[in-house]
Amino acid sequence: MLTVIGCGNANRSDDGVGVFVAQTLLRRLRDHPREDVRVFDAGTGGMEVMFQARGASRLIVVDAQQPGEAPGAIYRVPGEQLAVDHAPALTLHDFRWDHALAAGRRIFRDDFPGDVTVYLIEAANLDLGLELTPAVRASALRVVELIAADIDTHVTG
Repeated sequence: MLTVIGCGNANRSDDGVGVFVAQTLLRRLRDHPREDVRVFDAGTGGMEVMFQARGASRLIVVDAQQPGEAPGAIYRVPGEQLAVDHAPALTLHDFRWDHALAAGRRIFRDDFPGDVTVYLIEAANLDLGLELTPAVRASALRVVELIAADIDTHVTG
């Protein structure tokens, strides 16, 4: 099973890029269903990422990266490079998807995907707003195509 999870806050402009990618892929899958592919819009819920990834053989996570160098730049990173242990806290609001990768592997062991890819798209704007900036939207559509190609070649193992 290939699981794709889009993360971010759709109310903060480019921070919603992962949500945009997930929703776009969900529309595509409605037209061309695949029983071996699941797509989720996890919003900002790290726990959601951990539980939705459980049982997948492959996982793709999409999120925005803090503004820095080049708005719209796409980074494809192996998940093990981004997995971070979560420091105990009194709230789960700070439990992010990168924490979910580390915790999921530890908790679910063999029932958590070992093959994890993360697409990070460099944001231009994280202010309040419902639209992606043009550069980030173009990159999001490129990532949709990259993941769609991955879905087309995915074979349940």
